[in-house]
Amino acid sequence: LLLHDEVETYFHEFGHVMHQLCACSDYAMFSGTSVERDFVEAPSQMLENWCWEREPLQRMSGHFESGEPLPEQLLEKLVAARNANAGLLNKRQILLATFDQHIHSADGKIDTAATLDKLSREIMKMPITPGTNMSASFGHLAGGYDAQYYGYMWSEVFSMDMFHSRFRKEGIMSSAVGMDYRRCILGPGGSKDAKDMLRDFLGREPRQEAFLISKGLSVDSRL
Repeated sequence: LLLHDEVETYFHEFGHVMHQLCACSDYAMFSGTSVERDFVEAPSQMLENWCWEREPLQRMSGHFESGEPLPEQLLEKLVAARNANAGLLNKRQILLATFDQHIHSADGKIDTAATLDKLSREIMKMPITPGTNMSASFGHLAGGYDAQYYGYMWSEVFSMDMFHSRFRKEGIMSSAVGMDYRRCILGPGGSKDAKDMLRDFLGREPRQEAFLISKGLSVDSRL
């Protein structure tokens, strides 16, 4: 049995798997997830959206013994809870991305605990728990993401634009849109620039409005 947030994580990581499985580039070095670091999380975050939509939730859930579907009221509450604490969670992402940039642009040695605490007070308006140093277990500081943790939020702008502009409008279970997504986004890998793949799939330049709406913010319809 999986909790809903575990299912969301599974879909996120499976988004990376699909990126690799659907690769059609001529050279392995450009295959699948070998794209710009600040775009690589777009396909994984894209797939998370299906964990928050009624139809896929109904298909993948049910009582583990009886098979009875989720009660309608519980389903509505689950979907409505997506933006719970959205402001706090996104400010935390901004904090971690800013900390990542500070660490990798520092001249010489740096006190990571003190730096994280200073930035947390500025961004989150709260201190880090005394005697702790979260950065000691922050794996994304290195291992390929070095100074590029900001790519999670950057990629989410693209993933939300793709989901809302195509799947939400034309059908979240649409095989036609799915094939366009596979052909334009998953297939090329790093053989094309992300901006060109997005333009191919969206039919226009990417925009940020869908990302802002997904966070519960109001957007001027004239933009």
